[in-house]
Amino acid sequence: MTVRDRVIEIIAGQAMLDVRDVRDEATLADLGIDSLGLVESIFAIEEAFDISVPFNANDPDSGDFDISSVATIIRAVESLIAGNDEAARA
Repeated sequence: MTVRDRVIEIIAGQAMLDVRDVRDEATLADLGIDSLGLVESIFAIEEAFDISVPFNANDPDSGDFDISSVATIIRAVESLIAGNDEAARA
């Protein structure tokens, strides 16, 4: 399973949607995910990929983790995974 597929699976689970209904351009709000669902999604992503997401639930728009769309979340997760891989090789 790719990073994209797993992230979409997590988001679809939070939104109680079929994975086919989760589009890259959709925002979490478009999918019906509220702030609690966002936090739960972040925790699930961290657990699924063994990463630490730089996310502040009190100020979700701050920080380096872009949650503006499904596609930006996928790219951010891929970047965090790549950073972990580079750190492990150093």
